[in-house]
This record gives sequence, structure tokens and C-alpha cells, in this order.
Amino acid sequence: MTDLHSVSIKDLSLNFGSISVLRDLNIEVADGEFLVLLGPSGCGKSTLLNCIAGLLEISDGQIFIKGKNVTWEEPKDRGIGMVFQSYALYPQMTVERNLSFGLRVAGLPKPEIQKRIAAAADILQIGPLLQRKPAELSGGQRQRVAIGRALVRDVDVFLFDEPLSNLDAKLRSELRVEIKRLHHKLANTMIYVTHDQIEALTLADRIAVMKGGLIQQLDDPLTIYNKPRNLFVASFIGSPAMNFVKGEIATDDGEPVFRSADLDVSLATYTAHDKLAPGHSVIFGFRPEHITIGDKPGPIGRSCPAVVDLDEPMGADSLVWLKVAGKAISVRVDSGRRYQPGEKVFLTFNPAMASVFDAETENRL
Repeated sequence: MTDLHSVSIKDLSLNFGSISVLRDLNIEVADGEFLVLLGPSGCGKSTLLNCIAGLLEISDGQIFIKGKNVTWEEPKDRGIGMVFQSYALYPQMTVERNLSFGLRVAGLPKPEIQKRIAAAADILQIGPLLQRKPAELSGGQRQRVAIGRALVRDVDVFLFDEPLSNLDAKLRSELRVEIKRLHHKLANTMIYVTHDQIEALTLADRIAVMKGGLIQQLDDPLTIYNKPRNLFVASFIGSPAMNFVKGEIATDDGEPVFRSADLDVSLATYTAHDKLAPGHSVIFGFRPEHITIGDKPGPIGRSCPAVVDLDEPMGADSLVWLKVAGKAISVRVDSGRRYQPGEKVFLTFNPAMASVFDAETENRL
């Protein structure tokens, strides 16, 4: 162990009877890092967070927090503060009493309790709410109090279990910004569970994308988005999702080409073009913003004809759905140009930003 690692998870597994829920997980979380556990419902992200918190007993492996082996420690002895999806506030207590409850139980002196409450209230801007009860607060205010209750514990590691899921879209956006500001101000280690990719991409220093109790990819948001390790990560990250077309690798003048019905794209500038063997069955993936629409054909080997199916205005930009050889493809374009259903256009691809996956293993080539 090194002091650089705030949380270290070693070969962690969790079984419920004969059912394997988490399998051989290894994660090193740096001091002050914001790590997001992202994935669909049932992937094991909240279960992993509960293991770190000590709310679930693991079947195998070890958990270290700040260099201390806490695998069998009680939650209160792990040096963590946890914020749940439900606010879990005591309805009969004021905000101030909710914030101080854990500290009073721990026997902290009253001046220290008041000092911590004042600091948390200042950071979260809930000073005017201290004498109110939870029923008198909005959803966003209640979640601020829930965060404050973790904050007053003055711990090194904060665990968030989908804290914004119960809020409406506007409040979620506002509180997401507040959580990011909070992290910048405190510089504490934060591990955050969500199924919302926007939260993950905007908040995280690194994202662990999970599926079936396994980590599919652990990387910074830009790498996760632009270079997904497999087809699952590529399809889960991005709104709208990445476009996929099945085909195979061919060659043209010695250079690799992706080929399918009515679609030939040179992959000479693809970052791993040396791994593309002729005859290899692949899935060609490309983000909607990595294609351009034109009235005339683009460069040979990078362009193909298409027919507009639908134009969806989205404010700052538009999403245009097109048909290419019977396949639906989405393209993100500037909102200043509108396209009509049935209009014939040409698509130009940027192979350097594409993703090519093995059709059998679904891993990135």
C-alpha cells in the first residue's frame, strides 16, 4: 500500500449463495480522486459501494482505506461518510439536529459540533434552513442536508449512492454542479454511484463502467467516450448512442478498409489499423458528431450516400436520422440547417475517431 491510494480494493468478490454478484474486482482510488461507478441496474455498482462502506460482508478479498485494512471493520470505524439515494432524515428533528445527531452520539464536545455544523451549512448554503424540519424543505434542500450530515463527520472518503435519482431534471443539474464544486473545495476522495452517464462524464476524474459484477473499463471520461474498450461500453456511453454497422475488413492499395453493403470506409488513419486483418468480421462504430452531412460526395473512401429519415431539433444542435443501406444512422449537426425526410445527402466519416470491434469477442481492436 502507498499513501497515494485513498481506497484500495483487492480481489474483491461477493456471493449470495451460489450466485456470484461481484467477481475479482481490483480498484485503486487515488487520494482526492472522484471515482464514478457507472452501469445499468443490477450491474453491482451499489453493491460494491455497500461493500466499501461495510454494509455488506464480502466473500473474498480485502478493502483498504487510507492504508488501513478495514475489510472486517464496522461502518462507523471506516472513516467514511455516506449519502444515500433516499434522504434518510429524521422527520421529527430540525436540520440542525439531523446534522448533529451522529456527532452527539459519538460524544463530541458541543463547541466542536457547532463548529462543524456551521462549516457544513456555509459550504452547502443551508444556514437559513437549520431550524426547519425535513417536511418544510424541497427535494434539493433535503439532499443538501443529507450531504451535510456526511460532511460534518470530517472524514477522508465520501460515498454517494445515486444521490440525485429522486430529483427532477432541473434540480439534478443544479445539485450536480454543487457536488462538483464541493469536491473542488474539499479535495476529499469521493466514490459516486450512478446509472446516469451525464453525471458520470461531468463529475468523474475516472469512471468504472460495470456490467454483471465486473468492471468493463476503468478510465478517464474522455478515454471512455472516445476509445471504449468493448461494445458494451461503447453502446452504454453516449446520448444518442454510438452508431454500429457490421461488416468486414478488406484492403485497398494495401490499406485496411471497412466494407459492408453500400459502405466502404478507409481505415488508414485508424489508431490501431495494424490490428485490422483482411477478412476479419468486425463492427464499425462511430459517434453522431464524428460524421458530417454534405450535398456532394466527400473524399473517396470516406463518403457514402444516405437518405434523410427524420430531423430532430434539439436547440443548439439537431439530430438527423438517416438510412444507409437500410441501416438507421444518427448524425449530430448544427441547428441552422434543416433536413427534409427523403432528402438525398452524403455522409463523410472521420476514421481517426471511429471504433472497430471484433464481431465475435466484441472487444475493441
